[in-house]
Amino acid sequence: MKKSKRERLEAQGWKIGDTKEFLGLSDEEMAYIEIKLALSSRVRELRKERKLTQEQTAKLIGSSQSRVAKIESGDPAVSIDLQVKSLIALGASREELAEAIRSSNVEMP
Repeated sequence: MKKSKRERLEAQGWKIGDTKEFLGLSDEEMAYIEIKLALSSRVRELRKERKLTQEQTAKLIGSSQSRVAKIESGDPAVSIDLQVKSLIALGASREELAEAIRSSNVEMP
């Protein structure tokens, strides 16, 4: 957000914050969410790199297309275990898994 816009909004009584502040999340909770979102993005990227459909990916991981869609969208009902399993099924190496987590840009508490 531009500084001028922020100042104008604050002058009108608006409070500007981030997701963590708005939801009252701890550092650990924010780190967890950022990691889950990074893993979700990597599943989508890797699936597309492999030129697979969500349905083909679902068969690889023994799940459904709708579940793959949820994995890729960062649905909170999807576990990190399933995200990691999906990445492994798509051929991700340990280094790629580590890079996906590092890409979350979260400083660990």
